[in-house]
Amino acid sequence: MSKLTGQGKRLAIAAILLGISASAHAGDDRMLYASLGDTTRAPIGWIQFCADYADQCKSGPTEPRDIVMSQAAWRDLVRVNRWVNETIKPMTDMDHWGVVEKWSIPTDGYGDCEDYVLLKRKMLIEAGWPREALLITVVRDRKGEGHAVLTVKTDKGEFILDNENENVVAWTETGYHFVKRQSQSDQNVWVSLGDSRSAVSTASAKEH
Repeated sequence: MSKLTGQGKRLAIAAILLGISASAHAGDDRMLYASLGDTTRAPIGWIQFCADYADQCKSGPTEPRDIVMSQAAWRDLVRVNRWVNETIKPMTDMDHWGVVEKWSIPTDGYGDCEDYVLLKRKMLIEAGWPREALLITVVRDRKGEGHAVLTVKTDKGEFILDNENENVVAWTETGYHFVKRQSQSDQNVWVSLGDSRSAVSTASAKEH
């Protein structure tokens, strides 16, 4: 395949972004959650994580912010998602820590779904992305099992960073049922989404 010219690359990326934006809204009639619901309990893993990493859980209300989805922003999302997915090796909390559930930033190179999420979130915040647009989210996967992903709120829709997918996709394209996520206005407040059943956010490790 011949290489695209600089202008061709820009046009291709713009077309991709427009296509993704459209797909984010195309699924509105089959939404897996209808709207933000009531305040709900934070995942147990988050509570312990905040005890271990207080600097990552600063409290206090803030103004909700969405990202302007530029070409550079899209490249950042794709790069961070793929780098973390390729660099961190999957390991369950029981094998890793000897406990059923423990959230941590995987500095030793091993982790499960929520650890991938925490590292992606940390990297993007350190790169200047607003915390209010990066929301840890608990879902049920296609098997009905609990799973954690990172929702990125943008002016072109909500996109998902997932250790089970090297691509960044619109939330409507995941096939997941959304259970709860962090509030944009306070990261220590969690709001329910469409699936009222409780979900443990532990995920099966991705296969290589």
